[in-house]
Amino acid sequence: MKYIPYSKFTNVKKIAEGGFSIIYQATLLDGIKYDFRTENILILKKFKNSQYAEEYLLRELMSNHYGYTDNRNFYVHMVVNTYGFTKDPRVDRLDSYILVMEYAPSGDLHKYLQKNFTEIDWRKKKLVILFNITNGLQSIHNINFVHRDLHTGNTLIRESDGFCKCKIGDLGLSRPENDTSLDDEIYGVIPYIAPEIFMGSAFSKKSDIYSLGMIMWELTTGCKPFANVEHDIDLIIKIIDGLRPEITEDTPECYANLMRSCWNPDPTKRPSISVIESICREWYYQFNDVDQFDQAELKRKKLIDSKKLGPKFSEKSHPKAIYTSRLLSSYISKCSSIFSNCSSINFSSNGYISNELEFDIDIKSKLDSLGTKRNIEELNINSFENNGKRLKEK
Repeated sequence: MKYIPYSKFTNVKKIAEGGFSIIYQATLLDGIKYDFRTENILILKKFKNSQYAEEYLLRELMSNHYGYTDNRNFYVHMVVNTYGFTKDPRVDRLDSYILVMEYAPSGDLHKYLQKNFTEIDWRKKKLVILFNITNGLQSIHNINFVHRDLHTGNTLIRESDGFCKCKIGDLGLSRPENDTSLDDEIYGVIPYIAPEIFMGSAFSKKSDIYSLGMIMWELTTGCKPFANVEHDIDLIIKIIDGLRPEITEDTPECYANLMRSCWNPDPTKRPSISVIESICREWYYQFNDVDQFDQAELKRKKLIDSKKLGPKFSEKSHPKAIYTSRLLSSYISKCSSIFSNCSSINFSSNGYISNELEFDIDIKSKLDSLGTKRNIEELNINSFENNGKRLKEK
């Protein structure tokens, strides 16, 4: 990793903006030599001017440093390359430093799914993408780091000659698993955040696994989870209550079972990334459950032909469904307030349940006082079916 003078970059143009950073595409005159090729088109990642801009910059540099030091194959294992850094000469602050990173011509995974969903088949594309992501997350977990903000907006696609690689990026929020600094400032995208985080637990490797489960679902549909509803306290409580996206008809049972295990409400029952990576490796290289995936592909094509599957046929996205990372601490506080008197809440396979009391009695006044729109009758803690659909709501 090295310093690159800003003057060496040309054709700098803004291409994206996230919760913490602004992304620019630029051309480096001399290029960067990496993996037997020269990269001339690169990404400049500038962190937004905030009280934590320096923190995000240093975290991302630290994650890449430890990843490469402890595992020389870190970048090979599907984590976006950070080649070095530069400095905006117009600004004289630490947050003027800019990361120089690998460019992914095909964009993020969600945009790739939106554009190419019909061609993304089960065995040649979806399993490759999933295996890439599990490989990248395993590299992060192997150095005892937690990503903390994993979603399809920061998993990036490089496609060449019909073959695609999917790499994990945005390590600005990542940190060692036992590092709880800034845990009072929770950032993220609500549908990808594990329910225990909203109940006050710290981010962990198992909360990353929950996020991976949501990415698995998005691979099957081409749609973002819970896109048709407002991302607010109501949705959070439903997620805590056990709500998960509905699993599509073409999803192989083996894949659905792994996905369900990833989004289990009890984090101790979620598989480790090494177990998931091993399963995906067997699917891809050893053709385990190949009949299920072949049958699923036939179903997938029929559903697309009948206009029942894919982003083009999904419900209209809600204007308040937000998929950029944002500060969620206020939601954590609301959840803590709602459940403060429910001391006997435990995890179960059906969500958070109380052993001693019905939530209806105490929560109604708390929800009303918080100004939420949620109908209290929906707050009965019910289980969800194996396919992710609600069994009942009184």
